[in-house]
Amino acid sequence: MGSRRTSGRLTELDALRGLGALCVLAFHYSTRFHELFPQAAHVPFSFLGGNYRVLLFFAISGFAIFFTLDHIRTAGDFLVNRFARLYPAYLVAMLLTLSIEYLARMSQLLIGPAAILANVTMLQGFAFLPEVDGAYWTLTVEIAFYVCMLSLWKWAGLKKLEPMLLGWLALRWLYALWPGMPERIVMLLVLRYVPFFIIGMLCYRVWSGQRSWRQQAPFAALALLSVATIDSPDIMLAAVILIGVFAALIAGRLRFLRLRPLVWMGGISYSFYLIHQHVGFVVMLKMAEAGYSPWAGFAAAFAVALGLGTLINRLVERPAGEAILAWWRRRRTALPEAAVSPT
Repeated sequence: MGSRRTSGRLTELDALRGLGALCVLAFHYSTRFHELFPQAAHVPFSFLGGNYRVLLFFAISGFAIFFTLDHIRTAGDFLVNRFARLYPAYLVAMLLTLSIEYLARMSQLLIGPAAILANVTMLQGFAFLPEVDGAYWTLTVEIAFYVCMLSLWKWAGLKKLEPMLLGWLALRWLYALWPGMPERIVMLLVLRYVPFFIIGMLCYRVWSGQRSWRQQAPFAALALLSVATIDSPDIMLAAVILIGVFAALIAGRLRFLRLRPLVWMGGISYSFYLIHQHVGFVVMLKMAEAGYSPWAGFAAAFAVALGLGTLINRLVERPAGEAILAWWRRRRTALPEAAVSPT
């Protein structure tokens, strides 16, 4: 099997992130806004498929996690990389969202002091405390996935990844048969969403040239079987579509997505995701109070989210992440040579 490039940015993946971010916004600003504020004027449409867009993000995470795992030497490398990637933008976006909610006196969106402190740690989901912004629930899933993948990398290695994924799917079937499984175990093992992460992982291994489609087909089939036997038919359809999307990406059939706005949106998608929901709700409510149409409120909320997301990405996410990684590289070179992982 030939080896493909396994470093750098994959443009189509950024485009998919950008497309997913726009779908998230459409869902939250139409369907979710109306659910939370039924008395407020709202745009006359409800974006369908809002629950599916996170499945795309989880599959992308399963694919992209190897851009980190394939280039680290120690668990510390991974932890610092993920911290640098997630935390600085998260902290700024969370504090900014909280400040805007308080200034706007949005009591329906505010949470208590204990929950706010938990949100500072980014681990509020594991303590079953509410998020500053409802969109942050996916970060709990992502963090649990990182813990699981670091554990696999550290203790089992990635050369025989696929058999380990079978064990992960078996635990998901156990969860389906044991409704009383402790919720923290379900969360930490990502059992609700693991087939979608696995879809991304299997596809990465094909894209990178480490495995063929023929080798991955049985594992993909079992991931789909897990979805088919536990989830609803629409979720099963989403899983099949995701495999098709990644197959098209690997075959080079998604080059038409290399549109500059989509790729740019993918580049700022994390910061945009962190800031768009509750801040957008505040903007739409204030625009409605001022007598503007729901469409004007929708457009203003989108513009504010886009502007703030861009600023957080440019002023915090990128420079802070780069500074943390540079500090870690300097510190690592000053330490004795670390043992190399069994991978």
